[in-house]
Amino acid sequence: MTEMVYGAVPVRDGEPILPKWWRTVDRWALSCVLMLFAVGMLLGLAASPPLAAKNGFDAFHYVQRQAFFGGIALIAMLLTSMMSPTVVRRLAVVGFILSFIALALLPFFGTDFGKGATRWYSLGFASLQPSEFLKPGFMVAAAWAMAASLEINGPPGRAWSFALCISIVLMLALQPDFGQASLVLFGWGVMYFVGGAPMVLLVGMAGLVVLAGTVAYSNSEHFARRIDGFLSPDVDPTTQLGYATNAIREGGLFGVGVGEGQVKWSLPDAHTDFIIAVAAEEYGLILVVCIIALYTVVVVRSLLRLVRERDPFIRLAGTGLACTFGVQAMINMGVAVRLLPAKGMTLPFVSYGGSSVIASGIAVGMLLAFTRSRPQGEISDILGRGRR
Repeated sequence: MTEMVYGAVPVRDGEPILPKWWRTVDRWALSCVLMLFAVGMLLGLAASPPLAAKNGFDAFHYVQRQAFFGGIALIAMLLTSMMSPTVVRRLAVVGFILSFIALALLPFFGTDFGKGATRWYSLGFASLQPSEFLKPGFMVAAAWAMAASLEINGPPGRAWSFALCISIVLMLALQPDFGQASLVLFGWGVMYFVGGAPMVLLVGMAGLVVLAGTVAYSNSEHFARRIDGFLSPDVDPTTQLGYATNAIREGGLFGVGVGEGQVKWSLPDAHTDFIIAVAAEEYGLILVVCIIALYTVVVVRSLLRLVRERDPFIRLAGTGLACTFGVQAMINMGVAVRLLPAKGMTLPFVSYGGSSVIASGIAVGMLLAFTRSRPQGEISDILGRGRR
């Protein structure tokens, strides 16, 4: 009935799945993601051999593992992007429930691998970080709840999603993992704003975030140490931020040359949290700008497609996924240049990490599924008819 009233784009009956997917998917965004993964492999070849030598592995041990996990991530992304929004929602809710349970059990069965934060499960051959998989699942589940609250006599979905958000933020803060907690809260806030939240409420929430940060600074040595290091006018050259800052400065516009960088020998997290420092030192500002452009294209094109979307659930879920993806990249690069306090967050598809790259593949697969062209009129058609 809706399509009879508002019109629809032609549907090709009996069209095979792959041609239909290729015709409707955002090929620009897909291409940018594939290029980001290629850049990650290139930087892995430069950044990981020192760590492999330190741990007694072959020079390209971590590159091979990244290729393996990256292959799983790309397959998961492509398969997820071929699903309908309904199937994506169902799988995301199930994944969210499992990830939520895994996150709640971390204090009892998790490990910190000597990093001071219990964020992982040790599986022997690999590690699993539940918070990485929780983010996309939560965005979709929260969007579903918010969209349901917009219906006549609908459930209090906004309140439910807020309660879930606060529960997740508290569990992450106790690890402590303030970076992921901030990212989850930001993603929920963006969806709530897009869903029509009053500005007064959003301002009040911002005040609560500032208050929570003040309390955390007063009671968490981990949090206070990172804030103090960020606010300090001087950077200790022997710290990770010091090494990263010097590497970016040495790289200049065109870099010092492939394989000639030194920061990878000093930074323990050169292949993960500070991979952008390796890119800046060896390839210069040129590659960094290209990486930023790739993330920008994925986010902007996704948001432009979602603006035309009529289904409130798809619009909210896609917006949450796109903004979280972009902000995570911004946080990672912002930390490396001292625009933000150190947070221990990976660069999606570029940094080394099995949980990170697979979860990013699933999240982007969901985003591509939500932004595919579908047989529906655009929201501007509705608004235009309402004015006539």
